[in-house]
Amino acid sequence: MNEVLVDTHNAQPVVTLTERAAKRIGRILSKQADGTVLRISVAGGGCSGFQYEYNLVKETATPDDLVLARDDATVLIDSLSLEFMGGAEIDYADDLIGQSFQIKNPNAVASCGCGTSFAV
Repeated sequence: MNEVLVDTHNAQPVVTLTERAAKRIGRILSKQADGTVLRISVAGGGCSGFQYEYNLVKETATPDDLVLARDDATVLIDSLSLEFMGGAEIDYADDLIGQSFQIKNPNAVASCGCGTSFAV
C-alpha cells in the first residue's frame, strides 16, 4: 500500500511514496551518515523546462517542508517544489532499461523522452 499524505488545508492528496521507492531510499540512506535524508526538489532546466533534483542531505525539515517518512526512508520536499508536485507519486523502477526513481506527476503536461524533465 502507498503512503498518501494529505494537505490539511484542503484535504487533497499531496504526494505518494510507493513501497518500492521507500525500500530503495532506505537502502541508500542506510549507507550514509546518521541523519541523512533524501531531498527532492524541482528546478528550472532540462529539455522540457523543469527537472527533478535528488540530493542526499544531512539536515532537518523546515516548517515549509513536506516530510514523507515510510519504513527507513525519509524524503523532504520544499513548499515551492510541492506546488509543481501536488498529487505526484514517487516510485522506483528496476527493469532491463535500468534503475531509477520515477515521479508520476499529474501536473506535468509534457515530459522529455528520458523522463527527467517536465513542463507544466
